[in-house]
Amino acid sequence: MSDLTEILKTSRRLILSGNQAVESASLLAIDEKAEQGGLGRSEAELFELAVKELTGLGQLQPYMDNPGIEEIWINRPNEIHYFDSRGHHQVELDLSFAQIRSLVFRMLKDSGRRIDRITPYVDAALTDGSRLHVVIPEVTRAHWSINIRKFRKSLTRLDDLQAQSVITQSQREFLTTAMHSHKSMLIAGATQAGKTTLMTALLNELSTDERLVSCEDTFELSLKHNDWVAMQTRPASIEGAPEISLRELVRQALRMRPSRLVIGEVRGAEALDMLVALNSGIPGLCTLHANSARAAVRKLLTLPLLAGENITEAFLKPTILGAFDYAVFCKRDPSGRRYVAEILEVTDEVLS
Repeated sequence: MSDLTEILKTSRRLILSGNQAVESASLLAIDEKAEQGGLGRSEAELFELAVKELTGLGQLQPYMDNPGIEEIWINRPNEIHYFDSRGHHQVELDLSFAQIRSLVFRMLKDSGRRIDRITPYVDAALTDGSRLHVVIPEVTRAHWSINIRKFRKSLTRLDDLQAQSVITQSQREFLTTAMHSHKSMLIAGATQAGKTTLMTALLNELSTDERLVSCEDTFELSLKHNDWVAMQTRPASIEGAPEISLRELVRQALRMRPSRLVIGEVRGAEALDMLVALNSGIPGLCTLHANSARAAVRKLLTLPLLAGENITEAFLKPTILGAFDYAVFCKRDPSGRRYVAEILEVTDEVLS
């Protein structure tokens, strides 16, 4: 058993039995371990690791605190991977399976979601807004797979994106006018192309008298808007609580008198409910995985078919035209730079 494992075990016992604070319990545990034998690491290092393990996310915490890191993932014990502006990195850490399991349960504690053999994968939002995805055996071959997608906490506006060369001045002016004119936009791109960041910047252009309702699989949007109702889906539970799907959230949103509707990511049958909702006179935004703006619009000719209803192209074409004014395509180049590559007006020609 490692020094840190013994110290954590003693610290938790002291906290539970003696109402000790984390810091004092950690110091007492280190002293006790030192009296039993030599310490493999310095007391200062062990104290810092113990406090992070007991109050934060242990050895992941420095990577979570680093604003330059975009994503963190774990494939197996004793190593982590992360991605920043310089690319992909792999780091060896003293991170056992027990510690990984404990970290996952700690991250899920406030989400109301669970992971076990019956529910072997989960998506959840962390308290800082980051998105957590976990898959465990028997879905994975041998180890727990963990991904943490971090999101910026700072307020992002279109001006900020122009300063970062994500959009040009003419694109900023066009998108600002589109938002103020209550236009609906489909934001497309590959994974990590900046779709959510652009959507956040667009929504931060809303006037204070607008009522925003958003529907997401997991909470990702980070906004400062007084009149905003944010909703997320819920998987079915083994206790019998039913699933709350994105389709159901869209239906509920229409009863909330929104002046702007947001759907975090359209992947399936909810596309039909979205199209119907946006044809009711409510402008909106949604994201979609696609390889171009035109491909994103044309994808809306097929996704609603997953609703399993008698839907025809003759119905879908005018419905799409009535739902969206523009498709915006976000791209990420090989160097990692994100930018808006295309803004396309949604017309009958695009759907032909």
